Amino acid sequence: MTQTKKPLKKDDIKILVVDDREDNLFSIETILERDPYIIRKAGSGRSALKILLTEHDFTLILMDVQMPDMNGFETATLIYQREKLKHIPIIFITAHNQDEEYMFEGYKMGAVDFIYKPINPELLRFKVGVFVELYLKTHQLMLQEKKLLAVNTTLEKEVTERRMTEEKIRLLNQQLLQNNAELKGTNEELDRFAYVASHDLQEPLRKIMIFSDVMSAKLENIPDKEIQNCLSKITKSSRLMQKLINDLLKFSKHTNDQPDFAPVDLQLIVTDIITDMENDLQQKKARIQVDELPVIWGVESQMDQLFRNLLSNALKFSRADADPEINIRSELVTDASITSKDEKVIGSAYHQVVVQDNGIGFEPKYADDIFVVFKRLHSHHEYEGTGVGLAICKKIMEKHDGYIAAEGALDAGAAFLLHFPALPVPNQLSEEAVHSAAV
Repeated sequence: MTQTKKPLKKDDIKILVVDDREDNLFSIETILERDPYIIRKAGSGRSALKILLTEHDFTLILMDVQMPDMNGFETATLIYQREKLKHIPIIFITAHNQDEEYMFEGYKMGAVDFIYKPINPELLRFKVGVFVELYLKTHQLMLQEKKLLAVNTTLEKEVTERRMTEEKIRLLNQQLLQNNAELKGTNEELDRFAYVASHDLQEPLRKIMIFSDVMSAKLENIPDKEIQNCLSKITKSSRLMQKLINDLLKFSKHTNDQPDFAPVDLQLIVTDIITDMENDLQQKKARIQVDELPVIWGVESQMDQLFRNLLSNALKFSRADADPEINIRSELVTDASITSKDEKVIGSAYHQVVVQDNGIGFEPKYADDIFVVFKRLHSHHEYEGTGVGLAICKKIMEKHDGYIAAEGALDAGAAFLLHFPALPVPNQLSEEAVHSAAV
């Protein structure tokens, strides 16, 4: 892992002082001792070059021009031939006061400034301080640049990853849409198959029931309990099969039919159903309470089947220790927060109709399962039925752009919540129909 470099301080500053006279080296070191610089001293140009072979981190070089063997200009030329040393500024120390030709020669060799002998201590400290401050700021800027480059690299990586993620999401969404289309097509094929298969099963089943009745009539007087028991089972199973086929046909019919929508008074629908079920209600000693119900935009026959199924279920799944009590109520809700399982908002305003009973109920974990076709929570021996009724209710609600949900607890009754859009669905209405619904 790469560690971030810390900003330099004055005690990190290294200065190389080059002079052939020991007293001059000592004098410069003494002048600069106020600041915590690291001073390295070289007694000749060659000594300076030897030091610079291994140390490249000098902030500044103070170098005397007049030195035996190799003067300051020659030393500077050799220093700047090395790439790693080109960044180090050199201040020449000279006794040639203000000689322009001499100064020009020094600048040509790479000098950044001159200090003249005898050395003015304050001037030396000031000039060194200027270059040290410049060096520190430059170093700080370089650190900032590295940080910015690192941040930029990170951002570029994040942008690239985000683009890749967005592309993956786009491809997944595209695949999901394709899968949904294929699934919809498969479901339609299955519904058509169920309709055709159920329809084709009617004829052989009818013959089984006819021949069973003939055999029962001919063997009626034969006192063979085993034969009579077998015939009874054949007849009972045939009737169950007939009911299953009829329910399958109803289920498929709601998938493939495109009926006409019109205003439907749910109050009249429920009243008619209660009248038809009067004998069953009396036999079960059931009490039913119906509050004022709305007029919705729908299909009358489907609304009849919807509420007939729900009321039949309420009677069927009643408790043995309590008379059935059924309550049907409605309210107009304007909160659009209630959504269906596929997150589709039902509408900004809708009718919530609740059909509640005090029957055997169900465990809350099965609240979704009970709407699955053929899904039963009880065996045929406990309660009759094919497990298609609530699946049909769900399809009817979907056809009406609505949503059905169930709430309940074991031995504490069940409540079925029906949500109908309060406004007519635009793609199902003509102007004349809208006017009729409004009236």
